[in-house]
Amino acid sequence: MKFTLSWLKDHLDTDASLDEIVATLTRIGLEVEGVENPAEKLAAFRIAKVLTAERHPQADKLQVLSVDAGDGPMQVVCGAPNARAGLVGVFGAPGAYVPGSGITLKVAAIRGVESRGMMCSARELELGEDHDGIIELAADAPVGASFAAWSGFDDPVIDIAVTPNRQDCMGVRGIARDLAAAGLGTLKPLRVPDVDGGFAPPIEVRTDDPEGCPAFYGRVIRGVRNGASPDWLQRRLKTVGQRPISAIVDVTNYVMLDHGRPSHAYDLAKLTGAVVARRAMAGETVTALNGKDYALTPEMTVIADDAGVHDIGGIMGGEHSGVADDTTDILLEVAYFRPERIARTGQALALTSDARARFERGVDPAFLDDAVAILTGYILDICGGEASEVVRAGSPPAEPKLLRYDPALCVALGGLNVPAEEQRAILERLGFVVSPDWDVTVPTWRRDVDGPADLVEEVVRIVGIDLVPSTPLPRADGVAKPTATPQQLTERRVRRTAAARGLNEAITWSFVSERQAAALGGGAWTLDNPISEDMKVMRPSLLIGLLSAAQRNLDRGAKSVRLFEVGRRYLADAERPTVGFVLAGERGARGWQTGKAQAFDAFDGKAEVMALLDAAGAPVDNLQVMGDASSAYHPGQSATLRLGPKTVLAEFGTLHPTLARAFDLEGSVVAGEIFLDAIPARRGAGRMRTPYTPPALQPVTRDYAFLVPAELAAGDLVRAIRGADKATITAARLFDLFTGSGVPEGQKSLAVEVTLQPGEKSFNEEELSAISAKIVAAAAKLGATLRG
Repeated sequence: MKFTLSWLKDHLDTDASLDEIVATLTRIGLEVEGVENPAEKLAAFRIAKVLTAERHPQADKLQVLSVDAGDGPMQVVCGAPNARAGLVGVFGAPGAYVPGSGITLKVAAIRGVESRGMMCSARELELGEDHDGIIELAADAPVGASFAAWSGFDDPVIDIAVTPNRQDCMGVRGIARDLAAAGLGTLKPLRVPDVDGGFAPPIEVRTDDPEGCPAFYGRVIRGVRNGASPDWLQRRLKTVGQRPISAIVDVTNYVMLDHGRPSHAYDLAKLTGAVVARRAMAGETVTALNGKDYALTPEMTVIADDAGVHDIGGIMGGEHSGVADDTTDILLEVAYFRPERIARTGQALALTSDARARFERGVDPAFLDDAVAILTGYILDICGGEASEVVRAGSPPAEPKLLRYDPALCVALGGLNVPAEEQRAILERLGFVVSPDWDVTVPTWRRDVDGPADLVEEVVRIVGIDLVPSTPLPRADGVAKPTATPQQLTERRVRRTAAARGLNEAITWSFVSERQAAALGGGAWTLDNPISEDMKVMRPSLLIGLLSAAQRNLDRGAKSVRLFEVGRRYLADAERPTVGFVLAGERGARGWQTGKAQAFDAFDGKAEVMALLDAAGAPVDNLQVMGDASSAYHPGQSATLRLGPKTVLAEFGTLHPTLARAFDLEGSVVAGEIFLDAIPARRGAGRMRTPYTPPALQPVTRDYAFLVPAELAAGDLVRAIRGADKATITAARLFDLFTGSGVPEGQKSLAVEVTLQPGEKSFNEEELSAISAKIVAAAAKLGATLRG
């Protein structure tokens, strides 16, 4: 919600500074997202008068102007067709930055003639789209004065974030009311013109859908002149991001922003028969003001006449019945639509508008008559014409809500001790009516207030949430019982291990775009009403967010990116707890020993996966490496870690080049995911850790070299050797791989170091020979033979 400081002061009588207003807005729950003064970018531009205009000697379409901007005549070359002697416009001297062109003016020679500045168009100053000529100001505009100050652009624009429950602050007057309640001034009386109808409306207005549109008020105004709206109105709309269209449309938009009350104007000549609020019929369509066609359903409320649908009720008007420059008679519609109906219709049509944003929050149902009068007053003042009597179809749900309130609840629920009379004053300044015995009547514009707790919230936010004292909770005696679940404890261990290994934790969105999800196989869950198209699908993999984060870091100059995340993947059957990581950029910086910078490879990914699986409690010594990772990885540089042939605990490897390109990543990128829910749970929960008992005797190591089939995985051989004698073999690891001279074709040589741990006495030769025989026998089952 945007508004200007002067606009706010139309409703609020205050001497507070801009900084005080901004601070108070945030303090009372209307968070200020930004403040911008349009005058700042126009500060360098002054009002100037063209003294003479002569044809350029070297160009037919250029003129050489003599311009006075308060400092005497200056020569300017100009190509605008409307440049002429006597014109008063806007001048930028050398050194001025032109916001619409992105250039800084300087003294320059144009076709051999020196030019010392520029006469500006509306587009060049970002004041409109007109670029056919330079700006023409009133003849009596003060030459040499600041253009921004004279034109009224020196008016700061405040942008606040309105939460969905504060429908009353979707208009400037509601914001002013909150500031007045916070002690920052006095709310000015509401100005409602007294407009008597001079004739009976020549058209019937009614509502046949009281559930969707309980009240439909209308008024005909004939004899209007629908030209451009006055400068003050256009300027206010432009400063808050609205595009001026025509006087009548601009008035309806202005009242919507001023009072939070949407309305619509129809060209009376384009209507046939009665204008009715009704439910749409199956198969009906409408072309809205945005030029798009929408298929309607019977669950939607529309405004229609005998010829068909003209308006998606409360959301957007139709294209063919809107007012135009030649419109002379209009029907003004001010209706009340049920918020629930508007929300469902907008979601079904994927159609958003300023009107929908207000109606689905809930506009003031008691403001219909005042809105008709305010709108009529503006239209008669600006466009002329004659107003009819008001026709009222249906009745709005404006019954007052009565709440019983106890001032003691403020300290009990809000933690803030506010005197009862101060609470009464705050509520009354907010529009509540408080009886002597604390029966509180809720104003019709506060649909969000349902109970006493809401009244406490109103008092506390106006007094100041920052004043609520910090009170520690009572501490229970003794040692607190652990509350973390086994899954939470596992995630904590994994998180600490990843951080200790030099990875930085990232927290990314669970929602991703359809394009990103498709790059990793597509998502199973798509949102019907996403907050943006880039957050439409529930992520099927944590790699999406991590790769995006890696790309942003690399684009900003990071040399090495090591990220991990503990989160959830969302698959068709369930959400899955997962750990993901991405390694990108340089593994090690260049140096005199290593030469150029080293890149990450698949073995770096394996090391991270093994360490994190160990931290998660997986039996890493029993895992099998299988080279069939998903399509996200390079098929020759990736693998899965499994517990048996079917239970996949993790996958890792170098990212597939196609996926890397999809995320604009260059070079080698290594990634992996660990599936925490696939790790077997530990048995005997609550058992104590086994005591550390170092062996009394030194271990013995023996090396074995085997000839094995070329297709045999080294991990399978190591696992078989480790299981040959579990009582004495404590470790086995591969330390050499050889193919070439002396190794038969179709085979390879694998060398394994085996660690043997004696128990009560050292091994003798017979015992070592027996263990060696077991190792050779276990290897032979895989087709391995001991090398001579």
